[in-house]
Amino acid sequence: MSRIELAPGITVGGDGFPFIAGPCVIESEELALETARRLAAMAHRLGLPLIFKASFDKANRTSVKSFRGPGLHDGLRVLRRVREETGLPLLTDVHEPAQCALAAEVCDVLQIPAFLSRQTDLLLAAARTGRAVNVKKGQFLAPEDARYAVEKAAAVGNHRVFVTERGVSFGYHNLVVDMRSFTVLHELGIPVVFDVTHSLQLPGKGEGVTGGDRRFAEPLARAAVAAGADGLFLEVHPDPDHALSDAATQLTFDRAEALAISALEIRRALQAAVPLA
Repeated sequence: MSRIELAPGITVGGDGFPFIAGPCVIESEELALETARRLAAMAHRLGLPLIFKASFDKANRTSVKSFRGPGLHDGLRVLRRVREETGLPLLTDVHEPAQCALAAEVCDVLQIPAFLSRQTDLLLAAARTGRAVNVKKGQFLAPEDARYAVEKAAAVGNHRVFVTERGVSFGYHNLVVDMRSFTVLHELGIPVVFDVTHSLQLPGKGEGVTGGDRRFAEPLARAAVAAGADGLFLEVHPDPDHALSDAATQLTFDRAEALAISALEIRRALQAAVPLA
């Protein structure tokens, strides 16, 4: 399996086990900075390789009335300040090819949203920046089909690509996580991170917003680590119930830290039992 550098000192694949964490969307500069500071402190306490994530725009919201974020330029300004104040590397999603070069000036990792994971022009533009690329596996994709997105990036010479598992549609308003995905993607040589919080979603089941059930955050995260996940992705918010996006699935800081500790214990047990290739 490939070992990919995401940012200086942070790798995924092999013995690297990064955490990608932050709020769903940039709600305000103050909230982004508060979240980043608290996550940086958590990373220091636990010795975690952590990348801060936040979206400048949520372009695929259920309703036109939904909060989307500050937009590209104001959002990147906030992310730049997060880096300056905390030193954390950054991840954000891009929705259009024209956004990629500008986002790459600020962020270490460019993320392809799940609903756009087959968009060739977007994948190529993100890959051409030379930044690491996180492909969120579409809710409609079999794990073996995610390799085509990775191959598109490799076609322009960027091999710093990994996939994030975030569940697959199971009828209406529901997702399930197929733990076999980690083995399938590893057999293809692709590192795969597990998205804890988006896997909790109940898409469209919330009167114009996406619902969810955060009761299952810990069992799914533990199962994914045991199944071979190469890192965890989770959304964290100071007040999840009042978040402006994905309120049903984001986690508090205390819960995120407890989950991280549990995941690391499982990871260490797995390493002790089965040496990594």
